Amino acid sequence: MVLTPGMSLMSSIAGFVAVMAWRIREGRTAVTIRKIVIPPLGMATGFCMFIAPAFRVPLVWAAAAFLTGALILAYPILRTSRLTLDGDAVMISVEQTAALFFVLAFGMILRWRASMFFEYRKLTCDEG
Repeated sequence: MVLTPGMSLMSSIAGFVAVMAWRIREGRTAVTIRKIVIPPLGMATGFCMFIAPAFRVPLVWAAAAFLTGALILAYPILRTSRLTLDGDAVMISVEQTAALFFVLAFGMILRWRASMFFEYRKLTCDEG
């Protein structure tokens, strides 16, 4: 199956809507150990992509990307995510955490896309 740009866009939008609906619902319910542990375990299945040769990267690149995310990019979320006790339920400020995660991701994507733009211009512009 070949994904067209339109199909890719629609998939991305559907994924965004699903994640936002899930995050809103999760923000209204108490935090549990299961809710903390399950998302990274589910996301870890994404490492299966490395079975396909097209996705493989040098181990040093993978380690650098992981460490950058874990040590630098996660810092604002770590500093601002606080659990609170609301009666007998443990809750978290989902709105502030989501806002910071969005800003962090936007900064990362903007810088990446700007770099791609300038590289594209460099490769496609006539020299001289």
